[in-house]
Amino acid sequence: MAHLVESMMYVGKTPWHELGTPIPDDKKISVREAIVAAKLDWQVELRHLFTDNSGGGKSGILDHFAVCRTSDNAFLGIVGPDYVPLQNEEALKWFQPFLNAEEATLETAGSLKGGRQVWALAKIRDGNMDVGKKDSVAHYILLSNSHDGSVAVRVGFTPIRVVCNNTLTMAHDSEASKLLRVRHTSNLHENLELIREIMNVARKEFSATVEQYRHLQKRDIDTNGLEKYVRVIFSLPDKGGRDLIPNIIYLFENGRGSQEAGKTYWGAYNAVTEYLNYFRGKTQDNTLSSLWFGEATHINRQALSVALDMAA
Repeated sequence: MAHLVESMMYVGKTPWHELGTPIPDDKKISVREAIVAAKLDWQVELRHLFTDNSGGGKSGILDHFAVCRTSDNAFLGIVGPDYVPLQNEEALKWFQPFLNAEEATLETAGSLKGGRQVWALAKIRDGNMDVGKKDSVAHYILLSNSHDGSVAVRVGFTPIRVVCNNTLTMAHDSEASKLLRVRHTSNLHENLELIREIMNVARKEFSATVEQYRHLQKRDIDTNGLEKYVRVIFSLPDKGGRDLIPNIIYLFENGRGSQEAGKTYWGAYNAVTEYLNYFRGKTQDNTLSSLWFGEATHINRQALSVALDMAA
């Protein structure tokens, strides 16, 4: 399935895929409790790779390693000689200073793709930024990590509540996310510590993105404009999108936050985002399902860019 969730915990609103361990809203969950609830209480280790001589060649030790989960010996990936793993407990403990200072609370954490990717998300207390009178954008701190060597550790601010592979990918590629990459090398842990010192700059950039949202909220759009907006984003021909366009129009009029966003470009952008986030992976639209993995994030970025252009 498109969400690819192996395990997770979440505080508050149930994710659309209805998976994971729920934590009551009024409970302050600790790092250790989050690790256990998300079923991230496991480690990885690097194991030597060997060549065999069954074909008559030389056998020996390679300079690359297999990353394996010690709890069940699951193979997660192959990495180079300089790769340094970031254990799940180390990743979540990075949030501890924010929790100690009561600046943030853990919101979600989990494992994707059989343990190959792991994330943790904390919600900043009093970090919501108003777009309209009754509409606000939540402010999160995201740390994501790969145990297969496919991507670097990423950490920073995002407005996207990560609950699955789709939302993690969107958070990574969103214009509104301010994420920094940290490579899995010998200075991995030191660099993670240094990131805390520069996050204030990223926080200001996040505020600038909210100003763009506010601009969209002040500009009205009608149904004809919405259809044109959707066609541009998805590069649809004049007679294409018979299923897609009505779905997004419905979300524009009845989706999450549609009453607060109103008939504006902010509402249009939210409708597209909701479609990509919650519905596209379920419906498997015949004309677009092949684009689901990896392309949804680019479409989301295009949706913001086109909205800003059309609202100008």
